[in-house]
Amino acid sequence: MEILETAFMQRALIAALLVGITAPAIGIYLVQRRQALMGDGIGHVAMTGVGLGFLLSTNPIWMATLVSVVGAVTMELIRAYGRTRGDIALAMLFYGGMAGGVLLINVSDTGSTGDLSSFLFGSLSSVSDSDLIAIGALAAFVVLVSVGLRRQLFAVSQDEEFARVTGLPVRFLNLLIAVTAAVTVSVAMRVVGLLLVSALMVVPVAAAQQISRSFRATFALAVGIGVAVTLAGTTTSYYQDVPPGATIVLLAIAVFIALTALATPLARLRARRTEAARAGADGGAPGAPECTSEALSQVPRTRLPGDDVKV
Repeated sequence: MEILETAFMQRALIAALLVGITAPAIGIYLVQRRQALMGDGIGHVAMTGVGLGFLLSTNPIWMATLVSVVGAVTMELIRAYGRTRGDIALAMLFYGGMAGGVLLINVSDTGSTGDLSSFLFGSLSSVSDSDLIAIGALAAFVVLVSVGLRRQLFAVSQDEEFARVTGLPVRFLNLLIAVTAAVTVSVAMRVVGLLLVSALMVVPVAAAQQISRSFRATFALAVGIGVAVTLAGTTTSYYQDVPPGATIVLLAIAVFIALTALATPLARLRARRTEAARAGADGGAPGAPECTSEALSQVPRTRLPGDDVKV
């Protein structure tokens, strides 16, 4: 294939694959916590790290990771301890991070407006060998945390009070989610861009939730959608000469719309199967198909109004 003959596209496709895995993997916890826009805020803060990278002549990805981790921890502390002025502090953090990045890039000797655009919206040709090594190392950390601690992270994302009662280190896990989200932003900024990375962390998860009924299924489907749209968007960007980040996000939104349209008939089919299973378990009407215990075990359990106990 022509697309695999060039070195920069090989690096871009590998980076897109890693982004497609990591963004939904941590995004599912942000969606559960109703913090869907946290990635967008971290992306603003990461701009200061990019500017520092150019100013200090270091790899912008590593510097952006450092600054975004500090910013994410600050955001989590503001969320946990901030009261009425917490939203104002977050706004100043977001906009200050973006302004600091623009200023530092312009005063540096190696940065330019073109470099800024590639970090904001993604660029296929900007992924270097050193960037790919950094992206791979950071992606490994994100996958290790999001998969290895999925039970604990799910518990604290669903109900912090219950997680605290069960003995989980809630404060540490909250900070870990924030740090992992910051690392994911650094992983994705070369492919998707800092302004669009939040969409890739949220939209595949929202799309998967339309048809899946469990956390495990949602996690797997969201990652599958993430990989599919990043690879398809990167390929489309190469052949059609369009921005990769915008293409990837629009493809993810298209998948969300398609699965949303599919959700209603699928829900009706599940409801009919559940009713048939219940009718068979109760003896059913004459001529009704036999429903065995094995078949019942394969039917999703749905709570019906008649299940409520009247006292």
